[in-house]
Amino acid sequence: MAFQDLYREKLTTAEKALALVRSGDRVYIQPGCAEPESLVRALVGRAPELRDVEIVHMMTLGCADYVNPEYSASFRHNSLFVGANVRNAVDNGQADYTPIFLAEIESLFLSGEMPIDVVLLQVSPPDHQGYMSLGASVDCTLTAARCARSVIAEVNPQMPRTHGDSFLNVRNVTAIVECS
Repeated sequence: MAFQDLYREKLTTAEKALALVRSGDRVYIQPGCAEPESLVRALVGRAPELRDVEIVHMMTLGCADYVNPEYSASFRHNSLFVGANVRNAVDNGQADYTPIFLAEIESLFLSGEMPIDVVLLQVSPPDHQGYMSLGASVDCTLTAARCARSVIAEVNPQMPRTHGDSFLNVRNVTAIVECS
């Protein structure tokens, strides 16, 4: 099957894609300016259906409504680096902080010490071979995606294409949501 057909087959809405998240799952969100905002909003929208979902990230810069007290039965946040959008929740004991060196994060995923069920990420559109770039956030997200049960990709034509070990193929993604 050509990657274009596979891409179309996996293309869905954020709400349908987030149905992959189950109660008790651990969800990794791509950090920094690459946070997939539409996917995070759709995840928070599922709060009434979910219980005990752990959300892990390094440092997001976008919306972090999952730390709001009204979602405490649905989500528990675990920050590996605390940003301004979750600092109050961590300070008040409504979210967790796991101190760790950046170079040690990938080993948590690879060893299974911190298994990842679902990864939410933002990527560039695929090239002629079906490879999408992680763009502006080349960190431990690729390792998280390789270790996860499900990968939900927000494809954004505004995401710059970067080179190096920053590519994910359409074949390795469970669901695709287009967003600009």
